[in-house]
Amino acid sequence: MRPVTIIGCLLSLGAAAAGDDSIVYSKHDLSIYGPGPVRAVNEDQICIFCHVPHNASPAAPLWNRYNPTTHYRIYRSRTLDAHVDQPGPASKLCLSCHDGSIALGLTLSRPATDLIPMTHLYMPTGPSNLTTDLSDDHPIGFRYDRALANRDRQLRPVEMIDHRLPLGERGELECTACHDPHNNELGNFLRITDRQGALCTACHALDGWSFGAHALSPRPVPPALSAGEPLPYTSLADNACRSCHLSHSAPHRDKLLYARPSVLCITCHDGFSATSILPVLNLRSGHRVNKLAGVSRPPEQRLHAARFVECTDCHNPHAAASEPWRNIVGRDDNPAVPAAMRGVPGVALGGAPLERAALYYEVCFRCHADRPVLVRRRIIRQQDALGNVRRQFLPTAASSHPVAYPAGNAADVPSLTPALRTRSFIGCQDCHNNPDARGVGGTGPNGPHMSRYDFLLVDRYETRDFTAESPQAYALCYRCHDRSSILGNESFSRHREHVVRGRAPCSACHAAHGVWGSPTQHAHLINFDLSIVSGRRFYQSTGRFRGTCTLRCHSVEHVNFTYEP
Repeated sequence: MRPVTIIGCLLSLGAAAAGDDSIVYSKHDLSIYGPGPVRAVNEDQICIFCHVPHNASPAAPLWNRYNPTTHYRIYRSRTLDAHVDQPGPASKLCLSCHDGSIALGLTLSRPATDLIPMTHLYMPTGPSNLTTDLSDDHPIGFRYDRALANRDRQLRPVEMIDHRLPLGERGELECTACHDPHNNELGNFLRITDRQGALCTACHALDGWSFGAHALSPRPVPPALSAGEPLPYTSLADNACRSCHLSHSAPHRDKLLYARPSVLCITCHDGFSATSILPVLNLRSGHRVNKLAGVSRPPEQRLHAARFVECTDCHNPHAAASEPWRNIVGRDDNPAVPAAMRGVPGVALGGAPLERAALYYEVCFRCHADRPVLVRRRIIRQQDALGNVRRQFLPTAASSHPVAYPAGNAADVPSLTPALRTRSFIGCQDCHNNPDARGVGGTGPNGPHMSRYDFLLVDRYETRDFTAESPQAYALCYRCHDRSSILGNESFSRHREHVVRGRAPCSACHAAHGVWGSPTQHAHLINFDLSIVSGRRFYQSTGRFRGTCTLRCHSVEHVNFTYEP
């Protein structure tokens, strides 16, 4: 039986029997018999590297090491609610080896000139050497108390934290909350298992996680997702948080990720997972994923103009769930966010920010409301909301598509297809979607990622003047409005003359979302395209299917031009 000093017995470090549940034969066994690459050359004592029975430092029970005096670079995040300070005394005990600044063989019980000979003088470069830069490590040195849990509602109340994760005397979270340096039974000296995210969710109460797609997925994790870092389990469900996050030395410091959020998402959703968006990433228009290394936006600036998005702008990876696609023309009448977009912030119709969007358009309003991203080649109209789509859907709008409020009398829109007559709402994704999405009869991914048509549209929609009318040219409009009804002049007695003979596009007169202003002057989404309609632009509704126009279009003057059934 290997020799063990009395120190190990006094400290109850399992000297009587070696095993994973003690320091003996663990990586913290730095004696000559230790199993790791870092060990003594000829020292057979186990505990001497940290403990001594006499003349010890008061930093910890019988402590035998010098504690670091360096100033650490600490973790910062734009979403961090805790006040993180320098590591506390308990963490500095660990850092006396793991920051790589103090010789491993340097102990208080021996003169500084009498180092214990080791295979490595200092902690070698690698995952065990955290360095003095802790900005890429899980934060330590902060108080986890009720006030913090109140500020961050996705943290468990302190009294509900697993009793096996000890906090300091004043509620400090230090290295020893997650790690027991004397017990490696679970690996990495963890106090409780990290399988299925148990260690993380002991403190982090993530909304929707328990029923989310990532928490339940039996699929394997692609090696590229963890940047080559070996993961302990085979499935995404078992690796859970470890699939994307790294507690120490994370390559992407913000949120401790292996890479930027969109890079991580695409790594899985490029065909490796059940949902692949790779086929649509380089189409003509849409939400271009951020490919700019090191460029990101803080959450509080997500409403500012930007030329890129992150996947996490529309998806919460902790709450996203699997569910059949809905809110597609003729399929459903539910304006709620689909399962894949659960737990995402939004903006209410009234303009107030929402911590959790409940309706689909509230997610869209994050970027397309009061401080909108201006879309290239957008149509400048008579009443121009400068890209503020929220304003176009307000209940005070003169007219709008039924996105935020239910549709009116279907009889007032005789061109509606039978499927649309039974629906009270349509959704943003009825028009803005992948043209080959499964939800519209294709085989591609659902959702407004990108499209081969301008303005991220699900079908072709020509807005150029002098466009020859055809089922293809206005395929988007004809998804809801029967072409034979439009060309048969059922709602407007001059539809065919304008669209077929005059070759004026639908967009010359009609806005796609809605229009604010006088209900009589902008009924039926009338809001003229200024690049086509000029002069004094004035429309007046005078009754059902009746009105007058004063404008110039195609060099033809209309002065109180009257139409009726």
